[in-house]
Amino acid sequence: MAMWIQAQQLQGDALHQMQALYGQHFPIEVRHYLAQWIESQLWDSVELDNPAEETKAKRLLDNLVAELQKKAQVQGGEDGFLLKIKLGHYASQLKSTYDRCPLELVRCIKHILQSEQRLVQEATNASSGSGSQAMDTLSQRHQQINQAFEELRLATQETENELRKLQQSQEYFIIQYQENMRIQAQLSSLSSLAPTERTQRETTLQSKRATVEAWLAREASTLQKYRLDLAEQHQKTLGLLRKQQTVILDEELIQWKRRQQLAGNGGPNEGGLDVLQSWCEKLADLIWQNRQQIRRCEHLTQQLPLPGPMVELLSKLNADITDIISALVTSTFIIEKQPPQVLKTQTKFAATVCLLVGGKLNVHMNPPQVKAVIVSEQQAKALLKNESTHSESSGEILNNNCVMEYHQATGTLSAHFRNMSLKRIKRSDRRGAESVTEEKFTVLFESQFSIGGNELVFHVKTLSLPVVVIVHGSQDNNATATVLWDNAFAEPGRVPFIVPEKVLWPQLCEALDMKYKAEMHSGRGLSDDNLVFLAQKAFSSSSNNSDDYRSMTISWAQFNRESLPGRNFTFWQWFDGVVELMKKHLKPHWNDGAILGFVNKQQAQDMLMSKPNGTFLLRFSDSEIGGITIAWRLVWNLLPYTTKDFSIRSLADRISDLNHLLYLYPDRPKDEVFAKYYTPPLCMLIVMTSCLRFPHLPPRSLTPPCYSCLPEALTHETVQKHLHTVTVTCC
Repeated sequence: MAMWIQAQQLQGDALHQMQALYGQHFPIEVRHYLAQWIESQLWDSVELDNPAEETKAKRLLDNLVAELQKKAQVQGGEDGFLLKIKLGHYASQLKSTYDRCPLELVRCIKHILQSEQRLVQEATNASSGSGSQAMDTLSQRHQQINQAFEELRLATQETENELRKLQQSQEYFIIQYQENMRIQAQLSSLSSLAPTERTQRETTLQSKRATVEAWLAREASTLQKYRLDLAEQHQKTLGLLRKQQTVILDEELIQWKRRQQLAGNGGPNEGGLDVLQSWCEKLADLIWQNRQQIRRCEHLTQQLPLPGPMVELLSKLNADITDIISALVTSTFIIEKQPPQVLKTQTKFAATVCLLVGGKLNVHMNPPQVKAVIVSEQQAKALLKNESTHSESSGEILNNNCVMEYHQATGTLSAHFRNMSLKRIKRSDRRGAESVTEEKFTVLFESQFSIGGNELVFHVKTLSLPVVVIVHGSQDNNATATVLWDNAFAEPGRVPFIVPEKVLWPQLCEALDMKYKAEMHSGRGLSDDNLVFLAQKAFSSSSNNSDDYRSMTISWAQFNRESLPGRNFTFWQWFDGVVELMKKHLKPHWNDGAILGFVNKQQAQDMLMSKPNGTFLLRFSDSEIGGITIAWRLVWNLLPYTTKDFSIRSLADRISDLNHLLYLYPDRPKDEVFAKYYTPPLCMLIVMTSCLRFPHLPPRSLTPPCYSCLPEALTHETVQKHLHTVTVTCC
């Protein structure tokens, strides 16, 4: 409920944004009266792309309806009567709306809660003054975009008002023009009258005709000026639209895509699309309004042709506005959820594409179909050059067609590919020393649809982030290296999929640290000392000064093509082995600070030399991928432990087994650090074994077990298994 209390305190534009989240799809009254219940539910535990989760979503819907009905029943008094009816109505409404699609309710509520959290966070940062400079810059940029939209709205409203005035003036002009034609007809019919009467009538009609014709001449000039002025206003508005569209598509959307790419390396989540979508929808609405105005101007010009350049001007304006809306539509067909960048054949994978302006332009009225095909790097280059490769692909994807669905709660039009599978891949000829795990592909998503009653037809396409295709799990680490290098060092607008052959060492350090922190789910990343250790390994250097490496560059070959000196593995393969070991078995110990890890043999000896006997530290093996060794005073180094070893017995238990290990470097008693991870002793086995071996003894003669040490479930089979090895004592 805390979130709803804070949300009610929002002001200004933030309050309007919050209110806009609600409507018939989910009334704000439901949010208010069930705030505590809504915020206590595990909405994030429901996977929206998994149809099997529908049962869980249905249970949430039924519980929501039940809570509403319960809330309605307890209402009393005069005011409570109306509220009781209203809440009961909302319960029935939500039941009928989402009963056949309960996942849409979950999608709706998740979107609302995430948006509220974002709005509250932005408001908190703005009011407290504690927000970072980046947040201030973000808020300022958003404010500038919103101000530009207000200018565009006013400019569009002004041209609408001017267009109505022009239309009224032209209608009156046509009436007067018809009046002039009527006078002309009357003059032509005077020949049948007597001369005296004809002369009198002729004089009157000619005078009247002269007056009307003079007015028509003046008004025609005025109308032409109105038209030219309106065309000039439209030109200015189109300039503002282009500028705003450039900011949103070439800056904000590109930045979102860059964040999405870095998220593939473990960077922060790219964030939702709700703000971008609202901007794109505003753009679409304004562009369409201006396009309709220009079309009406063309109609007025055709209705009443006047000498001048209006036809050419309006034709150019129409072409320009069509280009603008075409750029908006094609650029907002994007991949919301990327396919996996390391893609194994014969393995199911998912992806989601969406059209940010699909709802606003009513594309969902005739839902388009999206097709996915896998293409090579060369084919991707040809596509961006608009060379025809429509029928070409580099493999076969099963379940690669999907109809776009409209989600009323969020206003998004998207296609969820849930069960795609790469059946086969066709590889190209490799260059030089390039391996199959360095070859990049991409998944091409394409669709076709029309807007404005088939007035404009669009063929849209978008490319996924680079994909490396593997056929065996042993290729995964090398494929991941290709993906990490590409995600980290790709530049916006590049030719697919060009990346630098070498980068500065600090740039690679940033990428490695991002990856490491993400895999550890920890704020404890790679320290300066850790990075110096990695630099020594990468460059075969002995310098301990981090400044010595700041201007050095590391090539792709040094990163993951050439083996380290004296080893049969590359720098990346060693680092990735460490990450995998830590992720699977040692994450808690890293986050506790128990593992130093990035320490070589000599450093370990130097560090332990002055410490008491029994002092030890944990360092990563130099000689084995994914190995960690215990270095301690006098013995120095044990054979490294690997994933296979820790699958049998944990690190904490192994340290517990070694009685000579007393203190974790520098001076922490080992039990203080590792005791919470020790496997509890099976002391109950002593009693149960005695019962099995000596059934003639009465139970009371047996020593009772220490129940605090028992595992959660101790079966008869477990006892039988341990009969011959029961030597533990009660704790």
